Amino acid sequence: MSKTISINAGSSSLKWQLYEMPAEKVLAKGIIERIGLNDSISTVKYDGKSDSQTLDIADHTQAVKLLLDDLQKHGIIKDFAEITGVGHRVVAGGEYFKESCLIGDVEIDKIEALSALAPLHNPAHVAGIRAFKELLPDITSVAVFDTAFHASMPEVSYRYPLPTKYYEEYQARKYGAHGTSHQYVANEAAKVLGKPLEELKLITAHIGNGVSLTAIKDGKCLDTSMGFTPLAGPMMGTRSGDIDPALIPYLIEKDPDVKDAADLINVLNKQSGLLGVSETSSDMREIQDGKAKGDPKASLAFDMFVNRLQRFIGQYVAELNGLDALVFTAGIGENSAEIREAVVSGLSWFGMLLDPAKNVFGAEGDISKDGAAVRVLVIPTDEELVIARDVERLKKV
Repeated sequence: MSKTISINAGSSSLKWQLYEMPAEKVLAKGIIERIGLNDSISTVKYDGKSDSQTLDIADHTQAVKLLLDDLQKHGIIKDFAEITGVGHRVVAGGEYFKESCLIGDVEIDKIEALSALAPLHNPAHVAGIRAFKELLPDITSVAVFDTAFHASMPEVSYRYPLPTKYYEEYQARKYGAHGTSHQYVANEAAKVLGKPLEELKLITAHIGNGVSLTAIKDGKCLDTSMGFTPLAGPMMGTRSGDIDPALIPYLIEKDPDVKDAADLINVLNKQSGLLGVSETSSDMREIQDGKAKGDPKASLAFDMFVNRLQRFIGQYVAELNGLDALVFTAGIGENSAEIREAVVSGLSWFGMLLDPAKNVFGAEGDISKDGAAVRVLVIPTDEELVIARDVERLKKV
């Protein structure tokens, strides 16, 4: 059997998961953190064991070499030739990449050119791709795009009400993100509901430090909350989500610490959301702790977070003209029973009712009350598996 590795490269990190394919068996997984900084940390998990080491890792090429050496050191592989494919998560595919693709020099250049759409992500993805190309040049190399699942959005959803030239000349439109996650949980939800995906109306809620919701109809993305960049949509861990764009010149003028639009975009991406409102943390667990202790700022952050989720869910119920199921996934969506209860309790008019005995930590599957008109599901996401499957599919092209 061949082995395929799924890669998610960040600016200073590299997450990975190694599969035996086509059995889809996870052989090992890990993360390398603080790439380019002192005291980098590499963690490998396999066979119920975990091994970590601290050392200085200069760049992504060195990180990939360390990863490959660790696979041999721990006996996970005997030879690099066992790895026949690598799949790279890429956040922004723009209008150029509508689906996953084999990676050559042209594709690398185009992914790099699309960095304006995801400046925190695409440059890191390119670094990871080039590192693997250098060290394992002969294996099948595939890019899997966060935006690809959203390529089915109709123009009425992805166009902004701006002068047409901004779309035609500068590709200013909604692209979305988290597409591999939405695609995966939608297919899994169809299995839970026992119906073909094409016959369902779903809202998938990827709620982690980043948050996006997607309306799915006829098995395709009808609309999604992230926009031109991943900054748009509901409130997130450190991102503001949607705001009045007129605030940007106003705050640049008023705040002496903000010199230009780039400074303010940094504030909106890294200092806002739960962190900005609570002034303590971007971690929902800490927000919930603060709320329980009576911290008014933590309570406000929690309530605003829930409110913004409910707004998008209500909007998408209207766009779909009905709903079969709401699906929670990602870190908060999968693990916070309190968030799920708070969100759904304000949507009972639509026919969503949770069973408290099912809505607990570790819940998976249908957590609705018997007879509820709209089902509420918890589906753990598995973006790495989607990536590995696309590598296998494209090996045959």
